Amino acid sequence: MNDATQPEAQPPEPEAPEFQTPESQAPQTPAPRTAFKRVMLKISGEALMGDQGYGLHPPTVQRIAQEVKSVRDLGVEICMVIGGGNIFRGLQGSAQGMERTTADYMGMLATVMNALAMQSALEDIGVFTRVISAIPMDQVCEPYIRRRAVRHLEKKRVCIFAAGTGNPYFTTDTAATLRASEMHCEAIFKGTKVDGVYDKDPKKHPDAKRYDRVGYTEVLTRNLGVMDASAIALARDNNLPIIVFSLDEPGGFRGILAGRGTYTTVQG
Repeated sequence: MNDATQPEAQPPEPEAPEFQTPESQAPQTPAPRTAFKRVMLKISGEALMGDQGYGLHPPTVQRIAQEVKSVRDLGVEICMVIGGGNIFRGLQGSAQGMERTTADYMGMLATVMNALAMQSALEDIGVFTRVISAIPMDQVCEPYIRRRAVRHLEKKRVCIFAAGTGNPYFTTDTAATLRASEMHCEAIFKGTKVDGVYDKDPKKHPDAKRYDRVGYTEVLTRNLGVMDASAIALARDNNLPIIVFSLDEPGGFRGILAGRGTYTTVQG
């Protein structure tokens, strides 16, 4: 029997070289690693005053906005709560004879004004921002809806939570801790005038000792003044670390997220 004629095997065709775009030719820079993926930044209203005694200092607001942008550019999702003490503080109004509930509501409105100012500064430098108020005022900001706020964060928008908790007798420290817990933030960053928590006022006592780490209970028992007692207790119950750092140090916020800088961690 004659063997069937077998077709001669053909060599494989050479693959066409992959087209290289300028982007693909350039070396890929890995994104910097950060200690946290979602954080709450809590700053006081007084931090927006600069060297003034009252109100807003636009260059200071712009500087803080740049700090926030530098962290957002690392891929970190950012929540913010800003106090209102540069405009009106409810406790002071109450101490001067004003009814406490009314004074607190006025303080909440001051936080909305500060939030709008920060939103304007952030969007001027290309950072999409949402102001979310616990008191509905649809013409100027969004009402607080937790799932919508989480979606904003997932889209890398900065969320500024204004008007506290929407209830009198609660501070913006407590509001920051509450919103951080609801948003599943991994830490609260408390921006202050000093680079951490001290056993006494470092401006009055040169021998003041700075803590690298301190527990929630010690903060409460020694009245170290990090946040009010309700905020500390809420952070403790949710095991939410509080990182106290100096907002006046350029690059301090970004540096801590990158594992550098001077700060105090409140936890445990």
